[in-house]
Amino acid sequence: MGATAGAVWGRAEQQDFRSRVRGTLLGVAVGDAFGAPVDGLDLDGIREEHGAEGLTDLAPAYGRRGAVTHLTQLSLFSVDGLIRAQVRRDTGAWHPPTDLHRAYRRWAATQRDWGPDLRRKDDGWLAHEEWLYVRRDAPRALLLGLGDETMGTPEAPKNPGERGPEAAARSAPFGLLVGWEPQLVVQLAVECAAQTHGHPTGYLAAGAYAVIVHGLARGESLDAAVQRGLALLATRPGHQPVTEALQHALGAVRQGLPTPARVTELMGEGTAEGLVAASVYCALVGEDVRHGLRLAVNHDGPSAATGALTGGLLGALHGETALPPAWLAELEGRATLLELADDFAMEMTQGPALHGPAGSSPAWLTRYPRA
Repeated sequence: MGATAGAVWGRAEQQDFRSRVRGTLLGVAVGDAFGAPVDGLDLDGIREEHGAEGLTDLAPAYGRRGAVTHLTQLSLFSVDGLIRAQVRRDTGAWHPPTDLHRAYRRWAATQRDWGPDLRRKDDGWLAHEEWLYVRRDAPRALLLGLGDETMGTPEAPKNPGERGPEAAARSAPFGLLVGWEPQLVVQLAVECAAQTHGHPTGYLAAGAYAVIVHGLARGESLDAAVQRGLALLATRPGHQPVTEALQHALGAVRQGLPTPARVTELMGEGTAEGLVAASVYCALVGEDVRHGLRLAVNHDGPSAATGALTGGLLGALHGETALPPAWLAELEGRATLLELADDFAMEMTQGPALHGPAGSSPAWLTRYPRA
């Protein structure tokens, strides 16, 4: 896996980057929490429960408003794995997919253990967060893919028939590696997606989503970021369903006012490429973040995943201050999300001051152990 380009970070650049990191992670979580109460309902069912306009505000799921699903949980562990990869790089060990696999295995432990095991010092701080030890309807593909120590790869993937959106929905953090070349971001997202979603459509959609977020985090427009993603995917075997879905989304922007029917049509069978395409469409046509997220959850398809994917795009594009503050106030795990986002931004911009030839911060290495 390639190295980061040695970017020079001025204060303004660091602040903009941190805002986009926070925006991306909070956006994923807000979209996830917004869609969770109506996940599994069709549009008629949503309107029956929430009125003719559908869902317009946070509603209870899992016993509270603002509750997130496994999609947000896994996105957090994506960030944790990326930080650990950077920290371990000092040791000469540099294989980020392995670090991500270990991070996802730590998430899998939260789905079977009653709570944190504080004796496992190598877990780091995130796996000791008690609120993460709740089961939020993680699909079988995730639990099977991460059920043993064997790591899936694109050459030998786990669940080779799996085309669901879960791997794409945990891939926004890869796009925040703004010092990486775009093709390396695609490759890392693909390799990590294959650990649970082995169909080319499943892992290539994850690569496409990650590199679109990457363009946004670098300050590009959404249209330009999608065009770059299309160009990078075009060289990969099996890309056609993903690139055609994205092109369809771009074309739909010019076909009149957005409707739930159009979002549902873009989703197709509810597999990864359709949900990534629908999220791109909702982010492109939304008048603001709230409107884009309303489009992303009020339809006949999976609402939590589309909400999470759309929220990640809008957060990366606009930064944290564009997200609805009343929704953030009720968001489950907001303190953890912010802490992790700020740690990621600090690692990416000031890593050598935290661990490097000049010395290391013991507190940092306790939070993100090299083991």
